[in-house]
Amino acid sequence: MDALDTKINDLYAGRVVRKDLVQKVKKGTNVPTFVLEFLLAKYCASNDPDEIQAGIEAVFEYLGKHYVRPDESNRAQSTVQQKGTHKFVDKVHVRHVEKEKRHWAAMENFNSRRIAINPSFYKDNDRLLEGGLWAEVTLGYNTVEDDDYAFYVEDLRPIQLSRFDFDRFLDGRKNLTTQEWTDLILRSVGLEPSRLDQRLKLHFIARLLPLVEPNYNFIELGPRGTGKSYFFSEFSPYATLVSGGQATKSTLFYNNARGKVGLVGYWDAVAFDEVAGIKIKDQDAIQIMKDYMANGRFSRGVEVIANASLCFVGNIDESIPQLVNSAEHDLFLPLPPALDLAVMDRFYCYLPGWEMPKSSSHYLTSNYGFITDYLAEAFHYLAKQTNRYEYVNSHVRLGSSVEGRDEKAIKKTIAAFLKILHPQSEPTAEEFEEYAIYAIEARRRVKEQMNKRKPDDEFARINLSFIRSDGQEVVVYCPESKEAIATQSPARRSLQAEPHFIKPAPAETTALLVPPAAPVPVVPASEAPTPKELQPKHFTIRYDDVGYSYENIFGEFLAGVKTVVVQDPYIRATHQITNFVRFCELLVSRGTVRQVQLITNFEDEAQKEEAMERLTDLTESLKDADIELTIKIAPQLHDRVIKLDNGWEVKIGRGLDIYQKPQSWFEIGATDLNLRRCLETNVDIIKPKTSK
Repeated sequence: MDALDTKINDLYAGRVVRKDLVQKVKKGTNVPTFVLEFLLAKYCASNDPDEIQAGIEAVFEYLGKHYVRPDESNRAQSTVQQKGTHKFVDKVHVRHVEKEKRHWAAMENFNSRRIAINPSFYKDNDRLLEGGLWAEVTLGYNTVEDDDYAFYVEDLRPIQLSRFDFDRFLDGRKNLTTQEWTDLILRSVGLEPSRLDQRLKLHFIARLLPLVEPNYNFIELGPRGTGKSYFFSEFSPYATLVSGGQATKSTLFYNNARGKVGLVGYWDAVAFDEVAGIKIKDQDAIQIMKDYMANGRFSRGVEVIANASLCFVGNIDESIPQLVNSAEHDLFLPLPPALDLAVMDRFYCYLPGWEMPKSSSHYLTSNYGFITDYLAEAFHYLAKQTNRYEYVNSHVRLGSSVEGRDEKAIKKTIAAFLKILHPQSEPTAEEFEEYAIYAIEARRRVKEQMNKRKPDDEFARINLSFIRSDGQEVVVYCPESKEAIATQSPARRSLQAEPHFIKPAPAETTALLVPPAAPVPVVPASEAPTPKELQPKHFTIRYDDVGYSYENIFGEFLAGVKTVVVQDPYIRATHQITNFVRFCELLVSRGTVRQVQLITNFEDEAQKEEAMERLTDLTESLKDADIELTIKIAPQLHDRVIKLDNGWEVKIGRGLDIYQKPQSWFEIGATDLNLRRCLETNVDIIKPKTSK
């Protein structure tokens, strides 16, 4: 123990833990850090080496008994059946099944989605309903044969502090210098501050800013392996990481079908991992995102106000010197086209991920730091209960080049630094200036890239500055681009008929300039091409034909469609329902469909019960895509037709059941309908005269 260890053990007894112990326990598990530290604080709250070793063994024993590996779910379920009850550590989700008018719990590694749960548990913990949370869960086995579930939640305790004393948190801070406090924060996230220079320390603190400042828009792009997503996946139970590249307005903002706020209503920070792969097919989601990033509110039939910060982290593969000296590319190169200039302009801080070191044991600390969950609770309190913006507003003077969004970004960044490093005290003039310089640089990095992209001077005022107490104006630069002419004075391509440069660069740098743009051709409105008008179609599909996916047959007729009616009496058997799921996947991919009605029929009650159970799962799944599926039973139904609200009708002799069953699910065409062999049928796509 060094001097800081001794000091914080006295000030925060029971709230700190040796961080090297976490690394010892973490190997071989995929349990989040805050879960492991919850257990270490429970079993290793001692400085005695023997007691620590005994505590580590107790943690391993506890995990062996109660933590479920994903490949051990069957054994875990058997354990509950044999013992009657058993306690597990797992992530728990709760979903509402509308048809059954009840909630069901699901546990990720336990691998069960139909666990009965008392309403008191999810009423006390909203996050069970959105994103889920890690908890100690005692499961019981249901021996009543008539019930339709095998397991039920007997007890549930979220893995986080039951009580947080903010006054005690502040009292400890008063006894530490700013440097000691900064080192303590860094050690709390597992880093050894003695191996970091001051700039790197500020970078790592900046990764925490979205956790303490509401509605803080943050981006970090850099090389792989620097721990960009760590803070959002493992550091705090109040942050969630959206992986996989999919982001829908229903998931993020508001689900009209369920009448529920999305992730932004339940978390302090929502982070998008691998931002280059984000796929947002519904442009409404982008517009809502812009509104939300601008003022923390949006409207989807109802006015919603939320406080979650939005964070974007991803990789940048290109050389930074090449990008800043390129006239064609910029440091936002990895972002998908959906994240346009309007989204970029709402970023408050662009952290230069290329300056961050690769994750390695060299930077890990073996000293004491806050229990992760304790610090996360402190940050959650700071985000919800404190405001340093007015203090910043009265203590900083910004230069004339700082415009509206620049000012908000800079002040929110400084306020976030103050919340973390000076939760209630005032910084010195030197410390405040350091935070101001960092905040201005972080915003300038955003503005420089937008200025390179825009063909006019909308973002040309990039020389952001602040005024010192002595009246001196200080212009802040980004170190990677200060000497890059292509970034500081980007070439402009005129919108006039004759190309010219609005801001020519010095002669010796002309090699960095893009060639002048060709004149834009002007086409009279009368000669402009009109969109291709849809025409009726007929297909004769023969046995063994391929190339007839639903997309190929009638995909072009779905443009802008919001309501679809499927009239087919044979959506019963497994393969027929599977075809209907494939059809619904096509509708989801179009992004505009909001209502689907299935009109069908069944031979008997047994067939109906089996089919409806599967269709209910599909109904719930479609709600996540903001699509409402209704099912109507018509006993005398015979005709098969798909009706679109744009007036077109698709008449298929065999309905959706036009494919042969593969001889093997490992042959070509098993999953791609475009390659699947067809059955013989005819398809007519028409617009009846009565349709408008």
